[in-house]
Amino acid sequence: MKDWRITAIVSLLLAACATAPTVAELPEQGEVRAFIAEMVQRHGFERAQLESWFKEAQVRSDIIDAISRPAESKPWYQYRPIFLQPDRIDGGAAFWNEHAKDLQRAEEIYGVPPQIVTAILGVETRYGQHQGNYRMMDSLVTLAFNYPPRASFFKSELEQYLLLAREEGADPLAMTGSYAGAMGQAQFISSSFRRYAVDFDGDGKRDLWGNSADAIGSIANYLKENGWERGGAVALPAAVSGEHYQALLAKGLKPAFTIADLKKHGVKPEGALPDNKLAALVALEQKDGNEYWAGLQNFYVITSYNRSALYAMAVYQLSEEIRALHDRLPARTAQSGR
Repeated sequence: MKDWRITAIVSLLLAACATAPTVAELPEQGEVRAFIAEMVQRHGFERAQLESWFKEAQVRSDIIDAISRPAESKPWYQYRPIFLQPDRIDGGAAFWNEHAKDLQRAEEIYGVPPQIVTAILGVETRYGQHQGNYRMMDSLVTLAFNYPPRASFFKSELEQYLLLAREEGADPLAMTGSYAGAMGQAQFISSSFRRYAVDFDGDGKRDLWGNSADAIGSIANYLKENGWERGGAVALPAAVSGEHYQALLAKGLKPAFTIADLKKHGVKPEGALPDNKLAALVALEQKDGNEYWAGLQNFYVITSYNRSALYAMAVYQLSEEIRALHDRLPARTAQSGR
């Protein structure tokens, strides 16, 4: 039997010395056998079928490399230009025009405005253009058994993925996505797909890869189920003074302070908000110091997609740019393909 730990270390060392990613078969190990046994016992999978899928799965060093260098580790002044680009704004306005009916219906049902759904699609996949070409089985197996910092999470997602493939009648070795195991235009992880994806156009399938209507409805449903406030604001710029505001930054992104509390700590949000409205203080690093925002409930809901203030702010600011451009463009009278 191969020693998994030695194999994993050797694979990573080779990856550091080579220009092409190291690809290897998944070594036989007790951890994998235990996972297979659990899937058989808990969910009634056939052992032989699982073993054949795992035999085909490949451990990829480039997946480990990619997840070890997330864009969210950048400061805001470097992160923002990745997403707030003219072509992404133009593409968002065009997507909104093309799919106006579905976006409007999603807002009516779920309460999430078109610009927010469109911006998430823009940040995640450039409106479906870049959905990831990693085999999902490779991504999840690599991270579940070769990435200790989040092994538990990715084992759970691998379990959810195999259940999803069975439910959808799909080949687990055929579906593709990101290096982190996210799928389709909406980049849902497997557990989110199973829980939140919807058949928004009523064709009998939940297709997040090729069906923009399903992607739109699924994102809106996801945000609603995670607490989106219909008609609510997302975030407001804020000015700070004194030193007391710094204590608020350590409390995280969940709105936990009233606007009145913020003001007592030297934080003054722009715009008019009720004193009892809950918010969090968000700091974004610029070259010459931080800029500050009051993050409201809907800002926090966006972070459920990606637990990062940078991500949520990129979505929000892109959504505002898309909305402004869309409002200036002539509306289309018919939705493409409908």
